[in-house]
Amino acid sequence: MFSLLPKSITLALLLSPSVLMAQNTNTDCESKLVSYKGWKETLATQWTLSLPGPTGGNLQYLGAVHSTDPAHPQFAQIKQTWQAQKPTLVFFEGPNRGTAASEEETIKQFGESGYVRFLAQAEAIKTQSLEMSPQEEVDQLIKSGRFGKDQVKLFFLLREASRLRERKGFNEEQLKAAMAQLLPKANQMIKGFDEVIPDVASLQVAYQKYWTSPANWWEAPANWFDPLGDGQKTGGKFTNEINRLNSENRNRHMYRLLSEAVLRGEKVMAVVGRNHVPMQAEALKCALTKKANP
Repeated sequence: MFSLLPKSITLALLLSPSVLMAQNTNTDCESKLVSYKGWKETLATQWTLSLPGPTGGNLQYLGAVHSTDPAHPQFAQIKQTWQAQKPTLVFFEGPNRGTAASEEETIKQFGESGYVRFLAQAEAIKTQSLEMSPQEEVDQLIKSGRFGKDQVKLFFLLREASRLRERKGFNEEQLKAAMAQLLPKANQMIKGFDEVIPDVASLQVAYQKYWTSPANWWEAPANWFDPLGDGQKTGGKFTNEINRLNSENRNRHMYRLLSEAVLRGEKVMAVVGRNHVPMQAEALKCALTKKANP
C-alpha cells in the first residue's frame, strides 16, 4: 500500500505511545491466550471481565448464553452494565444481522448480539463486530494444512444448519431453503468455495462421504460444533477440531480488537458467547495493565 503521508509524519505515528503499546501488547501478551484443548470449566471460572485501561479507557466484557428469551436475566445485566459504563464503542459477536423495532423483538430475533446493537443504535454509539471476515476465517483454517476445503465448507454449512434448527426451530424444508440462499452467497463471497459443494444437492453427497448417521446433513447434532468436544466421541469426526481451531483464531482476533480499542482510550463494552471470556482473560489483563506496557 502506498502512503501519501510525509515520511516524518509516518515515523511519528509509528513511534507514538499508543501504537507502540498496541504492538508490544500483541507480542508480549498473546501467549497468555488459553487453548480449548484440555480446558475445563470450574466453579472459579469467571464469565465476565471488568478492566481499566492505562490511558483512560476501560473494558466491560460480558460472557453470555446464546438466548432469544427476553426474560433471561442476562439481558437485565447487559442493560445495567451499559447504564453504569456508558460505553463509547460496542463490540458484538457474529455478523451484523440488524435490530428490530423494540428491545423485546430484537432479543427474540437476534439474541444478545442484536440487543447490544439496539442499545447502541438508540444512543448513536459506535458498534463493531468481533469477527474476522469470512475469507480470513476460511483462509486460516485451510492454511493450517489440517483440513480439506470440502471439510471446512461442510463445517460452516452444517454448523449454520444446526444453529437454525436449534435456535430458530427450522424444519427440514426450511433448512433446505436457507441453504439454497446461503450457498450462492458463500460461493461468491469466499474465494475457492465455489469449487466444492456448490449447491444443496451436492451438500448431501459431501455429507455422506463422511457420515452415515445421522443420515442427513440437516440432522447434524449441535455437539459436533463444541470446541471442547472430541470428534471421535461426538461423532463429528473433524468438526469439533475445526471449531476448536477456528474459535482459537477468533479469540486471538477478538483479543487484538478489544485490547487495541481500550489502549486508544475507548470505553469498550463487548458481549460474546461466554466461553470466549476465560480464554482471553489473562491476555487482556496482561495487555491492559501498566506493568505489561512499561
